[in-house]
Amino acid sequence: MADKKETSQFPSEVIDLPSGGAVYPTDSTLSSGKIEIKYMTAKEEDILTSQNLIKKGLVLEKLLNSLIITPGVNVDDMILGDKNAVMVAARILAYGSEYNAEILSPSGETVNHIFDLSDCPFKELPNDIDYSDNNFELTLPASKIKVKFKLLTGKEEKEIDKEIKSISKTGVEVVPELTTRLKYCITSVDDNSDSSYIRHFIDNQLLSRDSIILRQEIQRLSPDIELTQDVEMEGETVRVDIPMTVNFFWPTART
Repeated sequence: MADKKETSQFPSEVIDLPSGGAVYPTDSTLSSGKIEIKYMTAKEEDILTSQNLIKKGLVLEKLLNSLIITPGVNVDDMILGDKNAVMVAARILAYGSEYNAEILSPSGETVNHIFDLSDCPFKELPNDIDYSDNNFELTLPASKIKVKFKLLTGKEEKEIDKEIKSISKTGVEVVPELTTRLKYCITSVDDNSDSSYIRHFIDNQLLSRDSIILRQEIQRLSPDIELTQDVEMEGETVRVDIPMTVNFFWPTART
C-alpha cells in the first residue's frame, strides 16, 4: 500500500463508498464510508503494464492499493461494490470520465462506444435492510429454513477463487462454483453456525428454488455502483455492461 508521506505531494480526493461504511466493523477506517485516493502517476502506469501482475490477475489489486492513501485500508477489506466504486473514481481522476470501449451490437458486431463514467450512480439500497453489522437473515420460501448470510470482502473472494481452482485440479466434471460461493456467504442455518453443518446443508439439502431466491436477495441488498448504461445501437436502446479491463484504467495499455 502507498505510504501516506510518500503520496502527500500528489493531489488526492476523498470519495464516498456505496455501502456508506455500514457493513464494516466500527473500529475499521472503512466504517466512515469514505476513503482518500491519490491521482495516478507514472508509478501506477508501471503497475498497469506489468506482465507479471497481469498474468497473476493481481494488477487491479496492486493498482488500487497504490492509489489508496487512507491509513490502514486495503482493497481486500472491501466488499465488491465498494471496490468497484474506487475503480471508477480512480479512472475518472486519472483520465477523465470518457471511456472508449468495444461492445457487441444486437446483431453481434463489435462496435466502439464512449461511456460517460460520471453517469454511474450508486445503486439505490432497499429501506428494509439493516446494514449495521453485515449480517442478514432470510427464511427460505420452499423449505422454511432460516439462513443468515454476509456480503463478501475481497479477501474472501480470493479464498473462493483458491478453493475453486484447487477443486478444478482434481479433474472433477462439474466445478461447484455456485455452491462454493454460498458456503462463504452463509453464516448460519437455523441458528447453527458450524461450518461443516453449513457446507453439508448446501451440498445436500439446499433446494434450487431456495438457492435462487437467496442469490437474488444477496444481489438486491448488495451496495454497488451501477456499471451498466443504456446505449443506442441499430435503432434500439440496449442495456450494456461497461467492460472492466486493464484498458479501463489506461486507454493505451496492451495485454
